[in-house]
Amino acid sequence: MRNLILTLTLVAAAAIAQPPRLKTAEEGWVSLFNGKDLTGWVNVGGEQWTVEDGAIHGVGVTKGYGYLMTEKHYRDFEMAIRFQCVTGGNSGIFYRTSFKPGTADVAEGYQFEIDRNLNHHTGGIYTARRGWIVWPSPENEFVIKPTEWNDYVLTVVGNHHRARLNGVQVIDFTDPVNEVDDGAIALQLHAGGEANMRFKDIFIRVP
Repeated sequence: MRNLILTLTLVAAAAIAQPPRLKTAEEGWVSLFNGKDLTGWVNVGGEQWTVEDGAIHGVGVTKGYGYLMTEKHYRDFEMAIRFQCVTGGNSGIFYRTSFKPGTADVAEGYQFEIDRNLNHHTGGIYTARRGWIVWPSPENEFVIKPTEWNDYVLTVVGNHHRARLNGVQVIDFTDPVNEVDDGAIALQLHAGGEANMRFKDIFIRVP
């Protein structure tokens, strides 16, 4: 029995250690990041976005907000992305988003929150017009890995918004007010100059 328990433990540990399965075109997934440069993305604001070791690295260098926005717009989608919070600065994944011309001010759109500080609502949804519209339940406030890579799967269909973090469904929310139907996706660096984030393995598929 002891050997059986040991074997099962080792198998479970090996499964946890396996990297996420790569998304394939046959399943409808399209890569948003080629791992080499920022082709397909637009810098909004004055923050620093570079590519290092196959990951997008965003660093706050001013006190303002900064975004890295997709050139394309998306309405309904499923998005898979991995992120790492290098420091305690706030971040997020904006979607159906647009900006006031010539600025880094969000005109409209939604945001799936990222914040490595516990009880800071990673997975929750914030909007440009209404502020917070939903937070994770208390037990899901601790799913984030504060300093490690995290797996984020975000699904948006109509007014139905879902966020899965490290395999746990942390948000499943139907918005009674559909603020906006279409827009860009944008990685955020929060104002204050403290944000330091890495993103990689970014894939999307549309219905």
